[in-house]
Amino acid sequence: MKRKNDRGFPDRSAIVAFIKANPGKVGTREIAREFGLKNADRIELKRMLRELADDGTIKKKRHKVSEPDALPSTLVADITGRDSDGELIASPTEWDEVESGEPPKILIVMPRRPKPGTAAGIGDRALLRVERSDENEGPAYRGHIIKVFDKTKSRILGVFRSLPEGGGRLVPVDKKSADRELNIAAADTHGAQDGDLVSVDIVRTRSFGLASGRVKEKLGSVKSEKAISLIAIYAHDIPLQFRPAAEREAEAAEPANLKGREDWRDVPLVTIDPPDAKDHDDAVHAQPDPDPNNRGGFIVDVAIADVSFYVRPGTALDRDALDRGNSVYFPDRVVPMLPERISNNLCSLVPGEPRGALAVRMVLGPDGRKRSHSFHRILMRSAAKLNYAQAQAAIDGRPDDTTGPLLDPILRPLYAAYACAKRARDERDPLNLDLPERKILLKSDGTVDRVVVPERLDAHRLIEEFMILANVAAAEMLEKKSLPLIYRVHDEPTLEKVHALAEFLETLDVPFAKGGALRPALFNRVLAQLEGHDHFPLVSEVVLRAQAQAEYSAENYGHFGLNLRRYAHFTSPIRRYADLVVHRALVRALGLGEGALPDSETPESLGEVAAHISVTERRAMKAERETVDRLIAHHLADRIGASFQGRVSGVTRAGLFVKLAETGADGLIPIRSLGTEYFNYDESRHALVGTRSGTMYQLGDVVDVRLIEAAPIAGALRFELLSSSSETAPRDRRRPGPQRRPSFKAHPGRSPDKKRKPPKQKSGKPKKGKGKNKGKGGGQKGKAW
Repeated sequence: MKRKNDRGFPDRSAIVAFIKANPGKVGTREIAREFGLKNADRIELKRMLRELADDGTIKKKRHKVSEPDALPSTLVADITGRDSDGELIASPTEWDEVESGEPPKILIVMPRRPKPGTAAGIGDRALLRVERSDENEGPAYRGHIIKVFDKTKSRILGVFRSLPEGGGRLVPVDKKSADRELNIAAADTHGAQDGDLVSVDIVRTRSFGLASGRVKEKLGSVKSEKAISLIAIYAHDIPLQFRPAAEREAEAAEPANLKGREDWRDVPLVTIDPPDAKDHDDAVHAQPDPDPNNRGGFIVDVAIADVSFYVRPGTALDRDALDRGNSVYFPDRVVPMLPERISNNLCSLVPGEPRGALAVRMVLGPDGRKRSHSFHRILMRSAAKLNYAQAQAAIDGRPDDTTGPLLDPILRPLYAAYACAKRARDERDPLNLDLPERKILLKSDGTVDRVVVPERLDAHRLIEEFMILANVAAAEMLEKKSLPLIYRVHDEPTLEKVHALAEFLETLDVPFAKGGALRPALFNRVLAQLEGHDHFPLVSEVVLRAQAQAEYSAENYGHFGLNLRRYAHFTSPIRRYADLVVHRALVRALGLGEGALPDSETPESLGEVAAHISVTERRAMKAERETVDRLIAHHLADRIGASFQGRVSGVTRAGLFVKLAETGADGLIPIRSLGTEYFNYDESRHALVGTRSGTMYQLGDVVDVRLIEAAPIAGALRFELLSSSSETAPRDRRRPGPQRRPSFKAHPGRSPDKKRKPPKQKSGKPKKGKGKNKGKGGGQKGKAW
């Protein structure tokens, strides 16, 4: 029975019950239909839903509402154990315990006759179709296996440590298994020497004592940086070798020709990439629009390597590409999504060579807004291969032998078109978090030479903006043709994170309007207000941490960071499987020939693909970050006792994380080493506050530290504090009276009043910052957008 109040409007409990009974499918329209509400009732319904969301009874995500932290209908989960009846139990792979508490349990429902690829056991990772359980007892969710990703590992990566009596021990590189050494008999060392990085097969386990293993492969000495990336590759199960069938398909591939293509070989498209780029999969060209009705407008061409022509659905190449999901970039190597014959040869837009491409031609008005677009399957010939600094130097009046002849006919029109497009971008006002990215430069022997921060140039922004325009055009075209696609989505920050940010900014006397609709401009105003101030890096970091993480989805809920209603990745099919799917969909939608998206692909099946490649993307980001940490820890291992300047990059109950200015390396100052008094963790301030002296160490503080310990295999550094900007800043030592908040206008490092009651502690740890997004077309640099 549908319960209603005296006014004939459904009461709160009835609406909540309906939401719980229909997870992931409910919005205002569905609720109104269920309870027979008229248009005049919509305002009251929205008000009630807003109240339910504010008090945490429901969770609101754009136009959909659900139970708080209700699981999506499709997700990736890890099978962690069995219940008392022997049934498998799983937990979501991606779950924020700080924000959402303990992860929910999922009971795996196994059919009598499992389909191939769905047999699973403890330790496996699987893609599940999830639904609410009808049982009153046991896990709240039931899951049906769609696909198993990772099989239980019987091989472990670690460092071999020899023993005087022969044989040795394996010290696993996985931090979670670091205390579970394996015994290696003398006959099973496979010639491994002390300090070698090896992979070991477990040959016997014991109830008591050490398990035994046999060295399967030697990967080199851990003293060589060339072995460091292998740790992440093996630790995260990143496929290193292609299947023989995929290699054969790649070798048999023929170069594209004019068959079924438009001839664009006379269009002077150019590639602009980093100087060390291995492949070149996007090229650009621009010219003033000759249409008299569009004076001041431009025609912009973006041509992308036609990977879908070579990698057909269902082939061995396709299976390998989907398994990998994306290329992974390390300082010393690239683990590509596709074999070198495809990525570095047939699909690399090298100058002077005919190459197949999928191109979008966009007409921009004088206001920078896109007026129209069209897609073409073409044969092109790149006019030049440029790097960012080279293109920028030419525009700044320093052309070289390559850019001199290109300056007037190609480069100046490109920059003029970018200046035009920037007007629309500035009006759109996307999230302006242009944080610096560090890059590790290696010597010829693979050791670290130095860490640099490449200068951000208009050449970078030009390419990024054109790629974003092309990505939007692809999403619009596929929506117009009613074809399923994989969107790149980025949700708005949660209400809890917005409140936490507002509380933090209040401690700096920085106003932040929490009411009304969330827009990137709200955060941009805060950043603009503090630009050039000491607190700017700190606030930038906190604003970044308040943002959601971008992902792939077959359901569109927009891109908050870029302030776009629809967005898809189209511009890098060599290194991202999502872009390959979008290319195939465009080929099918526009009847462009071979390599089209199969008719069997549905939003549901693409939702499974999106969930998988979101996981592989996060896997790549984590592997890249860990490798950088290990490389820099190895580089600093012989500088124990040296002093460095850095900035507090994280605050937890365990202590202060510090990022060094010189290298960008992160390390920990344990809380026990800060002094003799007790320190409280103030979550709202992102600070540790001494209960006796009022000394405060806060996120963003400039500190001088001494390196005490370096653990290269773990990628960990430990520091001791020498001095801090918060210690040298004036402090408010007044006796009880009106409280004064530290003001960024006067004393950036001022501590709270000495007699102020320590803030109530909250459970959990603050989240760390996001990873980097390699390449172009993914939004702004430094965010995984």
